[in-house]
Amino acid sequence: MIRSAVLLRLLAFPLLWFSVIQGVFAALSVTVFQDGVARYFFASSGLLVFISAIILLRTKRLNADAIRPQDGLVFAVFTWILVGIAAAVPIHWVTNVSFTDATFESISALTTTGATILVGLDDMPRSFLLYRQFLQWAGGLGVVIFVVAVLPMLNVGGMRLLMAETPGPVKNDKIAPRARSTSRYLWLIYVSITVLCALAYWAAGMTLYDAIAHSFTTVSTGGFSTHDASMGYFNSPLILWIANLFMILGAISFALHYRIHKQKQWRNYWHDEETRVFLSILFMMSVVMTAILWHNDNYSDLSTTLTQATFHIISFMTSTGYGATDLSAWPTYTPLILVFVSYLGGCAGSTAGGNKVIRDIISFKLIRQQIFLLVHPRAVHTVRYQHRTVSESIISAVMAFMFIAAATTLVFTMLLVATGLDFWSAFTAVSACINVLGPGFGEVGSNFIAVSDTGIWLLNLAMLLGRLEYFTLLALIMPTFWRG
Repeated sequence: MIRSAVLLRLLAFPLLWFSVIQGVFAALSVTVFQDGVARYFFASSGLLVFISAIILLRTKRLNADAIRPQDGLVFAVFTWILVGIAAAVPIHWVTNVSFTDATFESISALTTTGATILVGLDDMPRSFLLYRQFLQWAGGLGVVIFVVAVLPMLNVGGMRLLMAETPGPVKNDKIAPRARSTSRYLWLIYVSITVLCALAYWAAGMTLYDAIAHSFTTVSTGGFSTHDASMGYFNSPLILWIANLFMILGAISFALHYRIHKQKQWRNYWHDEETRVFLSILFMMSVVMTAILWHNDNYSDLSTTLTQATFHIISFMTSTGYGATDLSAWPTYTPLILVFVSYLGGCAGSTAGGNKVIRDIISFKLIRQQIFLLVHPRAVHTVRYQHRTVSESIISAVMAFMFIAAATTLVFTMLLVATGLDFWSAFTAVSACINVLGPGFGEVGSNFIAVSDTGIWLLNLAMLLGRLEYFTLLALIMPTFWRG
């Protein structure tokens, strides 16, 4: 059984964290931007402090054996739900959109999906836009990971919490023996790459404000922008190539970044099988897309063609979702290619969404193994990854994940069609949310305003399923979980 007192006390800490965040943006609104929205951030921050204080005063301090595996799973799921609602309050008050739409915007930000229901971004308060960008950065590495990093008491059982949120089929790739140390190292790398990204954008011609704002959503592979035209607003090939570099860095395992930084063995990026395959797919698909656009005369010169093709392949495969041109002017079948690469995804342990390349590799090798055994039924042929035999439990988990991903896409697409969307719009909307990608096509090509309230809540669930990679959330509907 899940103990409600333990869960409530744990949930008070992410609420406190977000009260601090909203308080900071209230101060920025008053002192830096002077844009008149500080009262909304102050009010929301005060409300979260009040709720957290009541919880902490009415629950006991956790002891060394307080957190069990079931608690970790429930905490991960409820943290994302509760923080999504808490972060939506200022969005609702500042923009005057419905709370349903505000929650969608909030969850889209925190899960780094990047789907939006807002228009007229260029005219919105700058503190609010930066808050929206920061939500993606905060959610990129994971709300739970941050909580474990900054709250020593959660070091007790903290690794269970990290495992509940860590993306990828292999959950024991620790870079330090203690959860708090692991999460702090990950955040150190995350912050360092973000600072480098902001400096690069600034040097390339962005204003300091835009450089900081876009560094948040590039490294987190979130894709929100402070402009309706996204990256196309800047009309700069150099900025697009800088974005390419940092989207790729965000889509590579942060544990791998840390190990390579510590060892100073940069060639190990290529020696890591998942990273090598990820970069190879990006290269091949960029060449294919460049050839398609060049053949169809979409752009007048090869340099622009290469830049646009590579940028959008990287943007979609890393699940960032930035745009830099009107994709409706591209050949009609290119959106299907972009949706396909979004399912391939980035690397496990990164901020990217999708299936994760490690699962793609294992699935491909398993298919190849079955074909080989069909021809040579007496042979012994194991699936190997990084020169090691992959256990049957991991293979089973990968196959289950792939099935659930396909089945979830189909079910949610049919449900969205039932709300009134056409099939292509519904399919790409679900793909955008399941893969935490952001942009869709058809009626949701520019934003998700066309989706009904029912559809919006379905997509909220799809984003959470995609961010928590299905099993963490689905475990909660199993009767045996609550009896354990």
